[in-house]
Amino acid sequence: MCISTGAAEFSGTIVYCGRRHHPEHGLIHVLGYQNTAVNLADGPNAMLLHLPTRHLTPRQFLSTGRDADVLRRMVAAVERAENAADGIAWMSAEPQAVRVFEHDVYTVLLADDPTAVPGALGQVPPHRRPRLDPDLLRFYADHFPDHTIALCCFDNADAQRAKPLLLWYSPLDPDRLTVPALDSHTGGAPDLDAAVPVDHWVLYSTDEAPPDWGAPVGHPATMRHRLRAFLPTRVAGRHYGDGQALPNGDFSLTHHALLSGNLDHVERRQPKCR
Repeated sequence: MCISTGAAEFSGTIVYCGRRHHPEHGLIHVLGYQNTAVNLADGPNAMLLHLPTRHLTPRQFLSTGRDADVLRRMVAAVERAENAADGIAWMSAEPQAVRVFEHDVYTVLLADDPTAVPGALGQVPPHRRPRLDPDLLRFYADHFPDHTIALCCFDNADAQRAKPLLLWYSPLDPDRLTVPALDSHTGGAPDLDAAVPVDHWVLYSTDEAPPDWGAPVGHPATMRHRLRAFLPTRVAGRHYGDGQALPNGDFSLTHHALLSGNLDHVERRQPKCR
């Protein structure tokens, strides 16, 4: 359900992409990512996410604090709406080569150029420092040249304690909402010809939807205002799983299709080699 730098098992993945007009940052996308990880590597491991933006800084990663269930509340909202409908589902810092920082249980490396990552691994604490397959980094350099790469490093003890990743960015295409879902758990480059098993909740939102669109999400009154400003009041989503296998790729949906409320238009998109 994601790319890892070593052997691992991931389950119960929740991915979210929201399009919103932020009062300070303008038109942005907000990405949420959460799963249950079992590290099968001999040492440290990492998740690798490709994000459709040219540059990210550490300040764009949002702390969920006491609201670690923020994505699960979105899932619960969609499930309540499905049950009510008789089970019918909705289908700036100075530029640096690599930014390295601590976020929750992860040491995160942000790179505009994935080939710059090996030179920065020395900044990762030894107990979280993964071994990287050069073929994996070449894959991202070839297939996602305009994307920012986030390498989220963790050790065996960290895997079960991780809170959801939540971050915002200026998207390459504001009218297409895409969440990273390429799959490879061996440490090598993903096989783009493979059909892979999925266990995903895929969630979307837009602040341009009409009032009766999607399912309402309840956020606690104690939630910090800064976090609330990035979160939706209504979401639409669908679960992919139950033994289902899909072509390897990301989940992607146009904003126009999202406004229609028809998630049958969600695509599995693959990168094109440059």
